[in-house]
This record gives sequence, structure tokens and C-alpha cells, in this order.
Amino acid sequence: MAMTYTELCANIADITQNEYTAAEYKMFTQQTEQRIFNSVQLPSLRKTAAIASVIGNQFINAPTDFLSAFSVAVVDPATLEYTYLLNKDVNFIREAYPTVAATGTPKHYAIYGNQTGTELALRFILGPTPDKVYSTELAYFYYPESIVTAGTTWLGENFDSALLNGALVEAIRFMKGEQDMVKLYQDMYVQSLTLLKNLGDGKLRQDAYRSGQPRNAVI
Repeated sequence: MAMTYTELCANIADITQNEYTAAEYKMFTQQTEQRIFNSVQLPSLRKTAAIASVIGNQFINAPTDFLSAFSVAVVDPATLEYTYLLNKDVNFIREAYPTVAATGTPKHYAIYGNQTGTELALRFILGPTPDKVYSTELAYFYYPESIVTAGTTWLGENFDSALLNGALVEAIRFMKGEQDMVKLYQDMYVQSLTLLKNLGDGKLRQDAYRSGQPRNAVI
């Protein structure tokens, strides 16, 4: 069952028997989306970006919508061979590759910090410093456009129960509702989120050939 943002707001009002402002509906929804996107790693919320490295420059900029890295690889321009980089911290990069001028095929990466002049965006530090103009293929998780502005989203189309129940939790807390009602909505949200995690972190990461089919014990 699909649910648009208009339908979501109407359902929140009907179930809680209360009307809210547009700003309040927006807050309930976006806070729920944030909780869900940081609780389940959905393959549909993954992007790939090709970022060219610069010879002698150990930094590359992350996309502005970057949330977390799934994988980082450099592609040799001559052979098109992929080298997947190992994630380390900045201290490791600095100690393992103390000389910036020493170049080679990058083997490691770390999230370094804000991009120069762009406080809200991140950048990566590579080790060793690239010796060629590699195409850095970054697979990453991101915050998709909110259903508030999009009207319809993957979450609303495929798992509206998690979105609705999460928004109800935010609404009942906002109303300072009775503790038994807060617990009821929270329990319903946890149930729907568990089903979503079963999909995103379970079914979408396996198949019957490799993992076998789920089976219940016969008593």
C-alpha cells in the first residue's frame, strides 16, 4: 500500500484526532525519516559517484549529500583495473604515508573533515598520494529527498507503515500524550521497523542459492 505525503498528514490527524500546522507535519515526518535512514541500510538509498583524483593531491571531495561510505575504489586510467581501498583513520594515513610527495596507487582512505570553504561537506584523504588521475568510484549512503517535498518516495511507496508509525510517535510526544499511548505508538513503530530491517538488512542481502531458504523447525 502506497502513501503520499498528503495521505500521511491526513492519517496522522485522523489517528491522533488532532490538527497540526504544516511546519509540525514536516517536523514529524523528517525526524522519522532520519531515524529510519540511520537504522536500516536500504540498497535503494545507495548512490555511486565518480570523482577524479588529482596527481599529487591526497584529498578528494565527497558529494554534498554524502552520509556514509559503502565502498571506495580507484580505477587505473590505463588498465581500468579496480583497487578497493581499506578504510582507516587519519592518524594511520599520516603515519603510514608521512611524505605527501611520495605517490602511488592509493590503498587506504579516511574521512578527513570539512572541505575547504564548504563547512557542510566532507572530504577524503588517500594514502599514498595519487600518482595518476584516477577515477575514484564512491558507493555511499545518502539522505534521499524527503517525502515532504517529493510528495512520494520509496519509503512511502514500499513501507508506509514504518513512516506512519514513526510519525505518530513524534506527534504523540509533541502532544505530551499519556504514557500508555506513547508506548503503544512506539511499540507499533518498532514492529514496523523490525520488518523493514528484515527486508533491508536481510532479504535484500541474500538469495536462496547462497543462503538457502528460511525454514522453521518442525516439532
